[in-house]
Amino acid sequence: MDYNKILNKIKLSDQEKSDLNNNIEKTLLIINKEFQKQSIKAEVVLGGSAAKSTMLKGDFDVDLFARFDYKYKNENISDILKPVLKKLFKIQSLQGSREYFQFKADNLQYEVVPVLKISNYTQACNVTDASFLHVDWVKKTTDKKPELIDQIILTKAFLKANKLYGAESYIKGFSGHVVDILVIYYGGFEPLLKATQKWKPNQKIDPEKHGQKLNQAKLGPLIIIDPVQPERNAAAALGSKKLDQFISIAKQYLKKPSKVFFEKKKITTEQLRKKAGRNKLIILEMTPLKGKDDIIGAKMMKSFEHIKKKLEEFKIIDAGWEWNKPDNAICWYILEIDKLPKDKEHIGPPLKSKKHVKIFNDTHKITYIKEGRWFATVNREYTDPTKLISDLIKSEYIEERLKAITLLR
Repeated sequence: MDYNKILNKIKLSDQEKSDLNNNIEKTLLIINKEFQKQSIKAEVVLGGSAAKSTMLKGDFDVDLFARFDYKYKNENISDILKPVLKKLFKIQSLQGSREYFQFKADNLQYEVVPVLKISNYTQACNVTDASFLHVDWVKKTTDKKPELIDQIILTKAFLKANKLYGAESYIKGFSGHVVDILVIYYGGFEPLLKATQKWKPNQKIDPEKHGQKLNQAKLGPLIIIDPVQPERNAAAALGSKKLDQFISIAKQYLKKPSKVFFEKKKITTEQLRKKAGRNKLIILEMTPLKGKDDIIGAKMMKSFEHIKKKLEEFKIIDAGWEWNKPDNAICWYILEIDKLPKDKEHIGPPLKSKKHVKIFNDTHKITYIKEGRWFATVNREYTDPTKLISDLIKSEYIEERLKAITLLR
């Protein structure tokens, strides 16, 4: 596999990187000057993929840390940061473990997280305080082995293309931090893929050989002892389904490497029609509410799952949903049955439950005994899945979680 051809498409050129760094430096200078002007002991520094040079072309935000002197440990540092940023930019507030902020400048999307300046994870007063230590750990390694930067970029592109990237609750995939650790630990993209084929259930990885310091409540399908927070499983957010998919796709790639594995695949209506064949296909478009991606994504996922559960009687062959940010999301359901009989069998109490049997027979007109219990014949509320969907998308449950939802097919 010619990885240079792939890297030329997915990583920034030297000129693009230089222009990016110049714009970021300008933004950092503006904020830090304001801190000095207001005598605030804090400094905004670069974090995330831009700090580690592992960003993908056209697919990253600029993460900044506002690092406050430790003397502010008993104060609300978000409340100190907010007016500073508000004076300089048009900001949007988001709620995490601390309130943090987003703004745009020079066509770049910035995210600023307030943290305390610490040198050891034991000093952290909030989960985000150790985040800069993660960046520092990666940079110390890649400064010595710069070739690992491209390996991290390749791995991120591979995971994103196969919808395995992102620790958000609606994805349950691989976080950027986990990718960094795995690539560094195994020494590259292909060595990582080969290692996955030997992973056992609850595989444990301990890059810094911390030993048994992990909080037992943080176990999961993959256990990665965090290099800078030994009590933390860095892969705690990873779901078993995404892990199994990664191992399977890694096997496919190793058997027959192809650039296709690095190319994002957007689901189209035509593809879904072909997949459904003669079966009933339902496609919905979901417009998310405004807010933090993790929160609104989780609400879309719950809406998808809620509808899926209601459609179970129509025998679901396949279902899924996809959110190509910033566009609306689509979800689809392929059903084996497109029309149910008007009547259905309703299970009642066993024969020996005399009290419940009487209530059951008083409630239902047509009842009968089968296999030691009572049954009733009742009318279905919905025999047509399209009618069910039409009512579901107007329900309070859905309206609380989505800005809008439209039946496309």
